[in-house]
Amino acid sequence: MKIFNTLRVVLVASTIGLTGCAGMSAHDAWVPVIADGKGLENLVRVGDANWRVEGGLVVADRGKGGFLVTRDSYRDVKIRAEFWAAPDTNSGIFIRISDPAKIAAASSYEVNIWDIRPDPRYGTGAIVDVAAVPVPLQVKAGGGWNVMEIEAHGERLVVRLNGQKTVDIRDGRFKEGPIALQYGPGVNGAVGGPIRWRKVEVKRR
Repeated sequence: MKIFNTLRVVLVASTIGLTGCAGMSAHDAWVPVIADGKGLENLVRVGDANWRVEGGLVVADRGKGGFLVTRDSYRDVKIRAEFWAAPDTNSGIFIRISDPAKIAAASSYEVNIWDIRPDPRYGTGAIVDVAAVPVPLQVKAGGGWNVMEIEAHGERLVVRLNGQKTVDIRDGRFKEGPIALQYGPGVNGAVGGPIRWRKVEVKRR
């Protein structure tokens, strides 16, 4: 009888543990958007950027501008992105997009990647027209690999680039929407440098 009771306790504990793990995975697991060149099939293309897989990376370097947009919508979320940018690359990560067919800073939060933006207040690490960064830029992305981390929890928005916090604000104008990765034109419409995404992953909060 003692053996039976002990076994029953172990089985109940195991079931509770597994249930807890299952509940944890629903919100606490990182889900890849792009990894090892895979993910384009799960993203919607907007614009004319020449997105492609090259050397295990998702790359764009031509076109007037374009986006890769998630099919899912996100409210409270963490994003972690590994990317390579040139000094003249114009790119970014847009979150809580109100209109996926017309993506812009006026209808979403644009977390910018652009070291030579004509108005440097909203250059790399800033949220365009929402949260400025110090000028001259303290953190730049051009010429190497970078890790950008974005947290959106209610009205609080936090951005980190290579471990350095660039934005920590509260703003409530956009509540929920898809995420988009950008390839944008350079200064005065010129062709800008390439953007190369190595890994992009999200975690619902």
